[in-house]
Parts: sequence; C-alpha cells; structure tokens
Amino acid sequence: MAGLEGVEQPRHGGDRTATRLTPAVEDEQARGVLELFGNPTEGEVRLPSRPESALAARRLTHIVVLRQWALTPLMAEQSVLLVSELVGNAVRHTGARVFGLRMLRRRGWIRIEVRDPSRGLPCLLPVRDLDTSGRGLFLVDKLSDRWGVDLLPRGKTTWFEMRVSDRHP
Repeated sequence: MAGLEGVEQPRHGGDRTATRLTPAVEDEQARGVLELFGNPTEGEVRLPSRPESALAARRLTHIVVLRQWALTPLMAEQSVLLVSELVGNAVRHTGARVFGLRMLRRRGWIRIEVRDPSRGLPCLLPVRDLDTSGRGLFLVDKLSDRWGVDLLPRGKTTWFEMRVSDRHP
C-alpha cells in the first residue's frame, strides 16, 4: 500500500496490527536511540533491564551493523536476532536493574557483548522440534562463529562473534 509506510496496517486473521517502516524511518528511530543511550561502539551502553529495552538494543545493533559498519543486511538481521536473545536472557534471568551493551569491530570480525551483574552462567540446552522456548542460546550457537561467557568480579559478559569480509565490492 503505497504512501502508508510507518502507519499501522491491519493483519488478516486477527486483531493485531503490524507497523511497516521505511528504512529512513527505521534509521531515524535508531539515531534517536543512539542519542538517548549512546553509541555501543564507543563504550558500554547501559539500558534498563526491562523487556522494552530489547527494542532499543535491536535498533542500536541494526544502525551500527548496517549503517556505521556498512555490513550486509543479512549480517545486520542475524546480529539483531542474536542481540535480542542475549538481552532477553539478561532481562529474564538475572534480576538486574540494568544491563550493558557493547559492540566491537576488528579486522575480519564483529563482537557484540551483553553484560549483567549476575554470575549465573547461561546453559546451552538441547532443542527438540516441539519446544516453544529455550532456543536463544541454540540460535546464538548456530548463527555466530563463536560465543562465550566471561566471568567478571561482579557479573558476567555474554558475547558472540561473527566473521565479516573487510573487502568492499
């Protein structure tokens, strides 16, 4: 529906609505999140440990990977998904007031970290076809090139890394 980008559109088969945003609107919203919380490539960004903070973390990840680092849309999509999983674990399982998000790029790699004050370690559980939850670390394990947890004196950092091509077409 031309001319209705950014306007809630009804979904067929239910009373939920979906919002379609143009890339320009998405970029503007992401820039607003950068201004509000800071740039996770310049230092750790602290976000309130609430479910709605996952949206801010996804927007930050999207704008950094796609616009600032100029990586592929697929890399941005996968990074956003994995950040969402790590943030979800930090919010759901740690009881923290805040969590930290940091993004690093070095030649051939990106690294994204989520820090929280809990020293409880996440567990990669086996996933069965009919499971409706518990797939977060499974996705991190399958989509990232490597991931892990660094214990800190007060808490931990859960991270993933993905290989990237430094060559531009």
